[in-house]
Amino acid sequence: MHLAYSALPASAHNQSQKASKSLSRKCRIRYRAYKAACKKYEQEIAAIQQYMPGWQPAFNL
Repeated sequence: MHLAYSALPASAHNQSQKASKSLSRKCRIRYRAYKAACKKYEQEIAAIQQYMPGWQPAFNL
């Protein structure tokens, strides 16, 4: 695997790192938005959980 990885041009490696950082940043932003939405609708979530204990809104990547 190392041989294949080292054979890639440096620009491809840099692009993959940038894409990874960008994806990581987007995931953090989406998770913060998910938490904010859960906080905003915590009363509605609590009402649903009365009938479906342990239910949480889905977080899809």
